[in-house]
Amino acid sequence: MALSSPSLGAHHHHLPPLNTTHHSSSPKLLFLHPPHFSSSSCNFPIIIRTATTHTEKWRAQVSFFPAFLKKGGKDANTIKQELLQAIAPLDRGADASPDDQQTVDQIARKLEAVNPTKEPLKSNLLDGKWELIYTTSQSILQTKRPKLLRSVTNYQAINVDTLRAQNMESWPFFNQVTANLTPLNARKVAVQFDTFKILGLIPVKAPGRARGELEITYLDEELRVSRGDKGNLFILKMVDPSYRVPV
Repeated sequence: MALSSPSLGAHHHHLPPLNTTHHSSSPKLLFLHPPHFSSSSCNFPIIIRTATTHTEKWRAQVSFFPAFLKKGGKDANTIKQELLQAIAPLDRGADASPDDQQTVDQIARKLEAVNPTKEPLKSNLLDGKWELIYTTSQSILQTKRPKLLRSVTNYQAINVDTLRAQNMESWPFFNQVTANLTPLNARKVAVQFDTFKILGLIPVKAPGRARGELEITYLDEELRVSRGDKGNLFILKMVDPSYRVPV
């Protein structure tokens, strides 16, 4: 799940990251969008072998098939490196063309297919503070603003034991938002925002419509992929596994 300026895929989805409409100084929800808030194919050689006994034929099959299966697809680490290389020049997605977005989405789907954490809401790997490194959410990226007025970095924190999430923006506004999470299944949550902090200091109660959903589609100890209810993709890296969200 992800929160933007301070949000979770909605006004600000850093849970992962919620999105909302954009206001120059109001928080955005990363990974959610509440209303009115700003294998490649594998080629292998054909081996011809003359087996003179049934035993030799059996041994040939035993040694051949494991090698074939190993070559049949990429492992998660290889796909992760491919994904990180694809997003590195895209300024968290702000400079991504439609073709770039399609390429990143395709690689993300390959990674999601080998997700080692099938029930992320039951895993302590989800706990902590995550940095958003790529998203398709324009309200989080703030691409309509001058670059100097865009948030430099967005974070999202999640604590599974308390079912709390927090989206945070860095300079220049330092907006934040906290939210309560309600599990919908083992990898998807409903997000209800409760308190915004303008400039990180001024508390403002969130309206009831500031809500959304976030699905965690890939999770390991260093990378998380999430998808919001508005179709946005969020990719985050772990920066502080000990971080606790304010209750």
